[in-house]
Amino acid sequence: MSDEHAGNEPSHTDTGPTDTGHAGTGPHGGVPGSSGHSDTVYTEHDEGWHAVDAVPATGAVWVVVGHGEALRDLAQAYGVSAQALRMLDAHPLSPESHDDSWRHLRGRVNRSNDGEILLSVPTASYVESTRDVVTGVLTCLVTDRLILTCERGDAGVLQRAAEKLCDGLPVPDTGVRQVLAAILLTLVNRASDVEAGLGDAVAELEQLVVEPGPGPTGERASGDRATGTKQTGNGVPGQDALGAIYRLKREIAEARRALGPMTSALPELEAETQDVHGPGLLHRRADATTAVWLRRVRERSDRIDAHLDSHDELLDAMLSVYLSNVSVRQNEDMRKISAWAAMITVPTLIAGIYGMNFQHMPELGWRFGYPLVLVVMAGACTLLFRAFRRSGWL
Repeated sequence: MSDEHAGNEPSHTDTGPTDTGHAGTGPHGGVPGSSGHSDTVYTEHDEGWHAVDAVPATGAVWVVVGHGEALRDLAQAYGVSAQALRMLDAHPLSPESHDDSWRHLRGRVNRSNDGEILLSVPTASYVESTRDVVTGVLTCLVTDRLILTCERGDAGVLQRAAEKLCDGLPVPDTGVRQVLAAILLTLVNRASDVEAGLGDAVAELEQLVVEPGPGPTGERASGDRATGTKQTGNGVPGQDALGAIYRLKREIAEARRALGPMTSALPELEAETQDVHGPGLLHRRADATTAVWLRRVRERSDRIDAHLDSHDELLDAMLSVYLSNVSVRQNEDMRKISAWAAMITVPTLIAGIYGMNFQHMPELGWRFGYPLVLVVMAGACTLLFRAFRRSGWL
C-alpha cells in the first residue's frame, strides 16, 4: 500500500496474517469458522510469481481463497478498510448468503474511499459433449499490494491465470495490476472459447437446416447427434431441428448474460486509470500499460459479444428457413392430397350418374356398356395421374 494507507495493512510474519479474533489464521490454514478449504498464496519476485507458504512483509501478494465464505474473514485479517468489508458483506459470496443468488450476479465495480476495488463478474465455460454453457462468478478485492480472489463455477479462470503468471508467460503490468491483467485476459479467453464452441455448433446445425441432404439414404438424412436433429424421409429437418435451434439460442443468451456484465465493468476500470482526483489504486500507480491492456480486454469482449450476436442472428435466419421448409412440405402434401382427390372424383362421378338407374338411359341396355364405363374410368384416372406427375404434384 502507499504511505497514506499503510495503517490499514497488518504486520505479516512467517505464519501469515495476524488479526485479533482470528488466532491461528494462515494463508494455507484457512480461517476459523470457514469450511476448511485451503487457500493459495502467490507473491511476486524478480523472476516472476511463485506460490509460497508464508506471506512476505513486502511485495505484491495474491491470495486465492478456496471458499467464498472465507473471503470476508481473510479480508479483515489482511487489514482492508471497514468500507471494503461492508462491500463484501453485501456480496452474494458473503457468509450470510447460502442460496444460489451468485448465479444471477450482475457485474459491478465498487471502490472504497481508501481506494480498494471490489470487482465481481460472471464466468462462463463450454461443455463440448453437451453443448452447454456453464456459468459461475469471480470476485476480486484489490488493494495496493494485495489481491484476494475467489471463484465459483467450473471455468477455472484463477487456475489458468496462476499458471500463466507462474510459468513466466508474458502478462502486461506489474504487481497486483499484473494479477488483475492475467485474470481479466484469462476471463476473456474463456469467453472466446465459449463463443468458438457455440459458433461450431451453429455451423453444424446450419448445414443440416439449410442443406438438408438428398433423402433417407443420404448421409445427413439420419440427422446429427451433436446438434440433436433428425430429418424426415424427404431430406427436410424434422421436429428436433426446431428444438436444437432454440437450445442453441438459449445457450447463446446464457453466454451473453455472462459476458455482458464484464463489458459493463471494464469501462469503470478504465475510468479508474483516468480519475485524476480519485483515490483509486489503478490511477495512483497506473501507467500507460494499464490503460492499454484494459482497452485491449474491452475490445476483445466487444468482439466476442458481436460474434455471439451474429450467431444469434444466424439462428434466427435458420429458424425462418426451417419454418419455410415446413410450409413447403405442407404445400407438397396438400398438392398430393388434391391430386389423389381429383383422380378419385372421376370414377365417383361416373358411378354416381349411372347408379341413378333412370328409365331412359340407353347405356344401361348396351351389351358392352359396363366394361366401357370401366375403361373410361381407368383411362381418365390414368390421364389425370400422368398430368399430375408431369406437373410435379405426384
